[in-house]
Amino acid sequence: MKKFYSGIAAALLASSVALTGCSFSSGDEEASSGSEDAVTVDVFQFKVEFKEQFEELVAMYEEENPDVNINVKTVGGGNDYGASLKTSFSSGEEPDIFNIGGPTDVDEYEEYLADLSDTKAADAALDGTLTSVKRDGQVLGLPYNQEGYGLLYNKKVFEEAGINPDEIKTFEELKKAVETLDSKKDELGIKAPFAFPAKEKWVMGNHMANTYLADEFNHDVMEAYNADTVEFAMGDQLKRFLDLQNKYSVQPTLSLDYSQQVEEYFSLGKVAMIQQGNWVYNTIASMDEEFAQNNVGLLPIPVEGYEGSIPVGVPNYWVVNKKSEDEVVQASKEFLDWMYTSETGKKFVTEKFKFIPAYEGYEDLEIADPISKEIYEYVKEGNTLGWVFLGAPVGWTEGAFGVAAQEYIAGNISWEEVIKQSKEDWEESRK
Repeated sequence: MKKFYSGIAAALLASSVALTGCSFSSGDEEASSGSEDAVTVDVFQFKVEFKEQFEELVAMYEEENPDVNINVKTVGGGNDYGASLKTSFSSGEEPDIFNIGGPTDVDEYEEYLADLSDTKAADAALDGTLTSVKRDGQVLGLPYNQEGYGLLYNKKVFEEAGINPDEIKTFEELKKAVETLDSKKDELGIKAPFAFPAKEKWVMGNHMANTYLADEFNHDVMEAYNADTVEFAMGDQLKRFLDLQNKYSVQPTLSLDYSQQVEEYFSLGKVAMIQQGNWVYNTIASMDEEFAQNNVGLLPIPVEGYEGSIPVGVPNYWVVNKKSEDEVVQASKEFLDWMYTSETGKKFVTEKFKFIPAYEGYEDLEIADPISKEIYEYVKEGNTLGWVFLGAPVGWTEGAFGVAAQEYIAGNISWEEVIKQSKEDWEESRK
């Protein structure tokens, strides 16, 4: 995993990198214009945060390549992409390009995954970013980007509350700040310190759990993937962090979803903090550009022994359906190559998508947004945790831990039962 992070750091340090059933619909929301002999590529993608920007990029590609039509379907955010993807396959609407998370998804879809070793993008991918999607010498996916997460905070609210974010490293220091925010919420004009979207199993099962499981698996997704069990060595820390967010959140948390968290509460200044990452920048900016640019900071989630570090990793991979027609497979590869390696694509990836690239060749491009700038600093200084949750058994993060955490929040089971059920599910899946 050290190679992985050194690869990211090398690319980022080279300069100021980077980062400034339904049917498919065409990328520009209208019928694609192309010749009758045009190749049609159906894309089923996960990131709702850059849906409009991605469709704009697709329209540009279609203009440059009139013999290719690209149809885009986006499912994510508060919706279950994995379940929707399975439905697409079972209903006969198999996409030509789709997204997977990591090695467990490779297991599930391997029979459909084309070898992308011959693409320019695979050749340009940073060291370690392809580890999760390599099988038998083949590269079965191309990384979306790099992402990091933690506690996004409202700088103005912190300042008015007399809280110095630089002095928050430990859980105790975070708890003290949260209690201060709660005691002053009326005068600060906020409803609560947090907006904790416990309705979203992925917020707890993917990102929160990962923060406290990374050390257990040496920050290596493949070590998690090969593990027969999960010990929850930092389970007590995970519990107290979950409890803190849940207690000091807008209520009821179990009916609070992702869009409400980001748009209704954080972007409008109604809460001081949310647990999210740089992927929310475009959404916040669409609500309030000035707030997004000048008023959002990033605090690390406190983990004993890793104070001042944030999780950074590849969230998703693009894959190509090898069962599509040969010309569609080729067109899909060419589109992905263009998106990540052409000058037009690279500029769009950094400026419009606001991505932290997972590829070489972005050294002369500027960091696009303040959240990504902060993540860049953590990477540059080596203060990162691994993304191991993508190595968990299929469905475990949401279907096992996420469900159990919701039951715990509802008061139906104890924390000990959360750990017991989650461990048993992991072990059963590995048999």
